[in-house]
Amino acid sequence: MKSEIEDTDGQGAILGVTPVGVGVEVRVAGPSGEFSLVCTPARARELAAALARAADETESAQSAEPVSVKAGELRRGDVRDGDRVMTVEAVRVDGATAHVTWKSGAGRSWTQGYDVDAAITLRRRA
Repeated sequence: MKSEIEDTDGQGAILGVTPVGVGVEVRVAGPSGEFSLVCTPARARELAAALARAADETESAQSAEPVSVKAGELRRGDVRDGDRVMTVEAVRVDGATAHVTWKSGAGRSWTQGYDVDAAITLRRRA
């Protein structure tokens, strides 16, 4: 698995995770050099859990203010701001139209079309 990330200076870097023998190699390659380590599968799971916890804490610490996103940039799990909970199930862009499938808190689903550049106010980003 490879992912694009940024180093602490905001420069692009590549994070790679691959099985190596009985371990897992984690490699970061960026403009400032390359770093690699090999850990056991159990340690790799601990690292993954720590990353997930840190991501959750970061997201929950973000401002409670709603954010606006272009309809064409919505992602599954985004929650629309408003009186009723509406969660994005899927987004399909067809030319200048974003077809967004919403799911209500009551479990109802429907699809609505928006201009891809229409601002949709979200309560929470997925």
